[in-house]
Amino acid sequence: MHFGSVVILTCTLLVGTSWGTKAGQPPKPPCRPGFSESFYTVFVSRELLPGQGILKVRFEDCQHSKAVGFESSDPHFAVRPDGSVYAEQEVLNLTEPVQFMVTARGGHDPNIWETTVKLALAGHPPSVPVNQIGVEDMIARAWESNPKVIKFPRKHQRSSSANGLRRQKRDWVIPPINVPENSRGPFPQMLVRIRSDQDQEKGIRYSITGAGADQPPSDVYNIDPVHGKMFVTRPLDREERASYHLRAHAVDMNGNKVENPIDLYIYVIDMNDNRPEFQNQVYNGSVAEGSKPGTSVMRVTANDSDDDTTANGMVRYRILSQTPHMPIPNMFTINSETGEIVTVAAGLDREKVSQYTIIVQATDMEGNLNFGLSNTATALISVTDINDNPPELTARTFSGEVPENRVNVVVANLTVIDRDQPHSPNWAAQYRIASGDPQGHFLIRTNPVNNDGMVTVVKPVDYEQNRAFMLTVIVSNRAPLASGIQSSLQSSAGVTISVQDVNEPPVFPSNPKSIRFEEGVPAGTTLTVFAAQDPDLFIHQTVRYSKLSDPANWLRINRTNGQITTMAMLDRESMYVKDNIYEATFLAADNGKSGSPPASGTGTLQIQLIDVNDNAPVLMPKEAQVCERASPRSRVNITASDADADPHVGPFVFELPSYPPSIRRNWTVSRISGDYAQLRLRIAYLDAGVYDVPIMVSDSGNPPLSNRSGIKVKVCPCDDNGDCTTTGAVAAAGLGTGAIIAILICIIILLTMVLVFVMWMKRREKERQAKPLLIDPEDDVRDNILKYDEEGGGEEDQDYDLSQLQQPESLDHIINKPVGVRRVDERPIIAESQYPVRPSLPHPGDIGDFINDGLRAADNDPTAPPYDSLLVFDYEGSGSTAGSVSSLNSSSSGDQDYDYLNDWGPRFKKLADLYGGGDDD
Repeated sequence: MHFGSVVILTCTLLVGTSWGTKAGQPPKPPCRPGFSESFYTVFVSRELLPGQGILKVRFEDCQHSKAVGFESSDPHFAVRPDGSVYAEQEVLNLTEPVQFMVTARGGHDPNIWETTVKLALAGHPPSVPVNQIGVEDMIARAWESNPKVIKFPRKHQRSSSANGLRRQKRDWVIPPINVPENSRGPFPQMLVRIRSDQDQEKGIRYSITGAGADQPPSDVYNIDPVHGKMFVTRPLDREERASYHLRAHAVDMNGNKVENPIDLYIYVIDMNDNRPEFQNQVYNGSVAEGSKPGTSVMRVTANDSDDDTTANGMVRYRILSQTPHMPIPNMFTINSETGEIVTVAAGLDREKVSQYTIIVQATDMEGNLNFGLSNTATALISVTDINDNPPELTARTFSGEVPENRVNVVVANLTVIDRDQPHSPNWAAQYRIASGDPQGHFLIRTNPVNNDGMVTVVKPVDYEQNRAFMLTVIVSNRAPLASGIQSSLQSSAGVTISVQDVNEPPVFPSNPKSIRFEEGVPAGTTLTVFAAQDPDLFIHQTVRYSKLSDPANWLRINRTNGQITTMAMLDRESMYVKDNIYEATFLAADNGKSGSPPASGTGTLQIQLIDVNDNAPVLMPKEAQVCERASPRSRVNITASDADADPHVGPFVFELPSYPPSIRRNWTVSRISGDYAQLRLRIAYLDAGVYDVPIMVSDSGNPPLSNRSGIKVKVCPCDDNGDCTTTGAVAAAGLGTGAIIAILICIIILLTMVLVFVMWMKRREKERQAKPLLIDPEDDVRDNILKYDEEGGGEEDQDYDLSQLQQPESLDHIINKPVGVRRVDERPIIAESQYPVRPSLPHPGDIGDFINDGLRAADNDPTAPPYDSLLVFDYEGSGSTAGSVSSLNSSSSGDQDYDYLNDWGPRFKKLADLYGGGDDD
């Protein structure tokens, strides 16, 4: 009997990062050549037909090239260029699983890629149960099936054809070597022996290469180079590496290749050495209360690192315990293969049990508790709430009271019970007034904390109209009730609200009240009665009136009946009147009987004032300016303003008075429109000046009012553009032509004087700069005393000889004193003249003779300039025995005689007269 080609295909996938192209995810990694799976497991029937496809391996070379060659390590199977694996021999009867290697080689890439294909038998297992065969027997059988000696294949010649070289089939392919994992040794442990047919003729040296030999992981396998015995050096772990691909080499003693390398495929036989591991130790799931049996709750997953194509990696699930056991111990069951937990029975009620704790066990070996390894995890199942409990009011009737005219006041509190999830829509209550409040005075708000209903007044109630309210209230949840749940009779109740009477303030029926009156009504006129009503019908109270606001103090109100009379004349043009309306505010207060405090209310009276013609018009503008010659510039537009309103204002009438006659002789008024007229010169020329022109203005009232107003017109000469010139403006200000000419002459004289003074100052400056050392004759030292601010170097200045200013003790220094007179304007370039030395004898005439001698010597000085200059005499020196100069001003000394000063010449005569007692000249 033949079965289908492929029954079941399972692949071991490596779950890694999902490389996507969506925003926020890392970019796709670069392409890496290789097989899509590292291990393929296929369940096939026992009989396979030649050419029958088994599976298709997928290989990515990253170059989209079709020149990829596949090879199989088992001669019974071959691989097509598209990766399809098929049976190559005659009818093959499989008695046990087959495992072989598929290699791939790129067209331009020297690398070789490998994947493992395992063919497992579909259908029933062998007649002997696996649990009756010992593990050691299974390992022994597997080892006995491996060949003990592996020979190098014989060489074949390659024949050429038109298409080039063609690969010949090998005589046989070395079958895989199966090694159980976790072997106990002893190590190293021999696996096979590699032999060459030429080892009898020459010395052969054997070696192996590949991952596990000379490549990482290194030193897992080694070989005896002389005898060709291949060993495994340590226990293997299938979960770490499931297969190895090695190559055996044979060379002579000189290192020359004797045989072509052969491929050795080593498969690690899986042992049940790994327990199932749950992805989480605690799983959280939920199910709605009242769910039907078979409702999916959650899924638990356990992974086993062993081979999942064998019983070692086949995990099965079961529930160990359920807590609590309500309403039955087995409320849930679990799918043994998928780990999905579902409900078994009805009766989930969150109000009774809100959470279940389930202990789940995962066991490999297909759940065999005797041979399998197990592990456990906890599943917490929360029972979610549904609205299966309607709210219930705690009482059938509720009551409250409210003062009249109060709003936003809680007058009653309704309590409710709901067993659903607190603070959820299934628990939150909402209240509705079904009847008893047609005008909407009340509203029920829900307290979010305790779910109570707060009856609140939102519209004032009146005790005189309703003394009590009987409300019918219905409560429900925000979320609708679950299907099949009936509403409770406790969801409605009656609420009685009593209204309390309070003293209400008097109310003005019309507020504000408007009346119309003409302005100008005399004081004492009765305008209206502004009375208020007391809303308290069941209490007799007295109302009294007073005035709160009367900006112009025009009104008076009767205290008992509210009659309004005037105290002054009403004026529409008053500043207190806005838009022809005058407002006043009045107060009405009761006497507050029955223990209540007095209450008061306010009312506003609006008086609309009707205008009468009580204001004469006023001329505008008050000043104007025209040209002295008749021209378009010699006209002024005039108008008038009137405080009254229509029809007591324009059109206005403008007239010139008949007296004085010069007004109408010089000026004329012509009408432009109802509110405007034009004043212009009637004569061709009018002298410049300021003229007061009176004009009569009349309004259109009945009767009309007139007003004589004056306009001040400035007449002035104008330029070509019609603008008043400066001269004309001055003349227009009131100055005559003669006065203007006099002012201009004064301005010219003043400017001339300033110019002459400036020229004179510049000339003196030039003279000073040209002769800085010359002395003005008017400043001669002989006629004037010049004051110099520089005092010299003082007593510390050693460049000066101060001996002449002192009374000498001897005459030696006078005789030996150098010449003491020098000119200040230049330094002599020839021998200096011998100026006289002042005698030391204190004779009154000495100073005069000394000065005369000095002048004489200066006149005969050949080095002197041709003009007078200042002579500087040497200092007198220090330690003068002469008295203090201050003695000249002392009146206490009468012994001093100053008459000798007269002998010094006319220059000292004034000094002699002051101190000598002589008469003034």
